[in-house]
Amino acid sequence: MDIEQSMRATPVCSVPAHTALTRPATLLFAATAGFAVANTYYAQPLLDTLARQFDIARAAIGGIMTVTSACYGLGLTLLVPLGDRWDRRRMILAQVALSAIGLLAIGIATRPFALFAGMALIGFLAVLTQVLVSFAAALAAPSERGQAVGTVTSGIVLGILLARTFSGAIADLAGWRAVYFTSAGVMLVLYVVLSRVLPHSTGTRSRESYARLIGSTFALLSQERILRIRACIAFLHFAAAMTLWTPMALALSAPPHSLSHTEIGLFGLAGAAGALGAARAGRLSDRDRGEWTSGAGLSLMLISWLPTALLAHSLIALAVGVIGFDLGLQAVHVTNQTLIYAVRPEARSRLTAAYMLLYAAGCGTGSAAATFAFARFGWGGVCTLGAAISAGALAVWYATLRRRA
Repeated sequence: MDIEQSMRATPVCSVPAHTALTRPATLLFAATAGFAVANTYYAQPLLDTLARQFDIARAAIGGIMTVTSACYGLGLTLLVPLGDRWDRRRMILAQVALSAIGLLAIGIATRPFALFAGMALIGFLAVLTQVLVSFAAALAAPSERGQAVGTVTSGIVLGILLARTFSGAIADLAGWRAVYFTSAGVMLVLYVVLSRVLPHSTGTRSRESYARLIGSTFALLSQERILRIRACIAFLHFAAAMTLWTPMALALSAPPHSLSHTEIGLFGLAGAAGALGAARAGRLSDRDRGEWTSGAGLSLMLISWLPTALLAHSLIALAVGVIGFDLGLQAVHVTNQTLIYAVRPEARSRLTAAYMLLYAAGCGTGSAAATFAFARFGWGGVCTLGAAISAGALAVWYATLRRRA
């Protein structure tokens, strides 16, 4: 049996999948996804503190985010495809429980190795967000799929951005370890709620071996052109995102601004506008306006680097740049996901894994490149790098749009 045959799912239930999704369930998915993804971003406003605590060079501390992103990629490869084979309810509950354990491990870490190991585990398990997104897409009616994906992605956006605000505030009040202890408690509460609310997977489920399931994930990239295009765009625009966010705490904590953890975290509130972009993009995608949304979002990301470059002169200009950037980023991300989920309904988890592998690669690349650029060329070098990556993403979208036309 070849790989293409291995991607054919075997029916296990004749009940339509979308009958199980309700508005409260969608909101619970969004909240869980938000808290899960926040676990990987708490460290960003704490990088300066962690560098001092564990005696790690400032030029190397960004490696925390790179390790987290790399392990996120492993989780995408090894865990997410199982959503097409296993009961997603059990997968979600297991990942929530193990995430709580990983957070506790970070909170008690005393050596750099233990810190990096805990971050690696959290990154590996954070693919819970993608299991939730694909589950929501499977449960939603086709005419509401974009809106469901947009709602859950809004939760992810808020988790990513408010993680910095939460992390900075808690660290200033009770120290950086309290951030991870508190989050572990939240994950345990979510476990209890989810165990009572989550429906079981219905619809179709693959019965192929684990090896063939993983292999079919990579086969999708060669078989589906829309997936290749959207994954390439994801690589570039998330590399640009990490170019913006990874060194920002280092820039804001240094003169002339010398902001505290709480003040740095407040910039997450500015970026929370991206949640509005995610929700709106989902509705536009349901109305076949995905290409228009993609072009507008990528253009907005590129333009936003202009006010962002003025960080040394104006925090207001930086806030304007962050708002515009995250609006564009999340609009494109939701559009990408909505378009690829329509390709092969029986392989949504594998489509998600293939797409998000490029996303994770972009995040890791952007984090490493931004840390180097900041150490070598300062904030101006970071903005130049980010603008170049954003321009590349826009160019890819335009070139592929012309080919389709």
